Amino acid sequence: MYDLVIVGAGPYGLSVAAHAAAHGLDLRIFGRTMESWHAMPSGMFLKSEPWASHLSDPEGVYGLDAYAATRGVRAEHGVPLPVGFFAAYGDWFARQAVPALDERLVTTVAPDAGGGYAVTAEDGETVRARTVALAVGVLPFMEIPEPLRGLPRRHVTHSSHHGELDGFTGRDVTVIGAGQAALETAAILVEQGAASVRILARSDRLNWNTVPPALDRGPWRSLRAPHTGLGCGWQNKLYADTPGIFRRLPAATRERLFGSALGPAGAWWLRERFAGVKDVRLGQHVTRATVTADERVRLDVSGPDGTAEVVETDHVIAATGFVPSLDRADVLAPELRDGLRRVGAGGAPEVGALFESSRPGLFLAGLLTAPSYGPSMRFVFGADYTAGRLVKGVRQRLRAGAGRGDGVLGRPRTGEERVTAPAS
Repeated sequence: MYDLVIVGAGPYGLSVAAHAAAHGLDLRIFGRTMESWHAMPSGMFLKSEPWASHLSDPEGVYGLDAYAATRGVRAEHGVPLPVGFFAAYGDWFARQAVPALDERLVTTVAPDAGGGYAVTAEDGETVRARTVALAVGVLPFMEIPEPLRGLPRRHVTHSSHHGELDGFTGRDVTVIGAGQAALETAAILVEQGAASVRILARSDRLNWNTVPPALDRGPWRSLRAPHTGLGCGWQNKLYADTPGIFRRLPAATRERLFGSALGPAGAWWLRERFAGVKDVRLGQHVTRATVTADERVRLDVSGPDGTAEVVETDHVIAATGFVPSLDRADVLAPELRDGLRRVGAGGAPEVGALFESSRPGLFLAGLLTAPSYGPSMRFVFGADYTAGRLVKGVRQRLRAGAGRGDGVLGRPRTGEERVTAPAS
């Protein structure tokens, strides 16, 4: 039986694994390294600053700048890096700091009859673990507006479904949303030769981040608007530096702040590229969507003053974000998922001081913890705060189990660590 099984091999899963390995835990990590990052269009860039995009290891020696040095590249403030470069950094980090990486996907995490958890891989093999860290990223939680959900994928997709966007050359495409994903997707579509590209957004304006000021700009300016991994300003500094304080706020306050903080905005470096998108319709939302006889998508759209119009398009891309609801965490067996305590109307899980859920031994990382710990958990930046604390929680849980005779911290694996799933 493993001390810890980590489900997910993105920035959070890899960071947790690096800390767990450094503490000598007997661990296994499942997932395809940086899979969602590798799948992004090659024309996309990191929105976060390079210095706010490190994965986390206990000694801090495998940061993005260290990888950039191996490539003969400088990771500089104010210079956006391609997402492909960041994905390659994650691969390098895994090779340096993460043992026992198993690239199979996990289909189910369930309570184990003997205590702990049974983790089943896509080929049916099941391994047992005393604790589990769920770090599945954002893809399970993608949000598509309700009127679009019933349409087939050949007509409606989420922005996260796409790698390269050259398949839309010569076609009419409508992008829903006003955040970075929507604006960058629309810009790339124009660059790739789509015949017509439009933005539809509920927001009544497009927001753009400003050019980041220099890191060294004198004490007075730094005091007025300090740099943080989430952008400049004291409010961002509170979100970035004090997730533990955020967790202690009343649930209603946390829910309100999670829904409003760091709202949709485009990166400063995207604005010039976005100028090629000529059809931008703000203050509008889709009320109904159907497929026409000639295989186009008909969108019934409501405008800001209550007016209605019809838009016909070849394809709709919903760049409408992610909702951290437990109901979308399908990897958790129903009896496990349904028994977890939740917070807020969105159905997010309640997460304790060391990232443990209400089920002892089940730890959570990444987006699922954002309603508890704040906006930084929506970004790579939050992995550093999470990883060390989560592993501390795992070690405490293992010690508590050892006291009951349920397991021993760092115990070597035996031939009993695996059980084979019964044939279906």
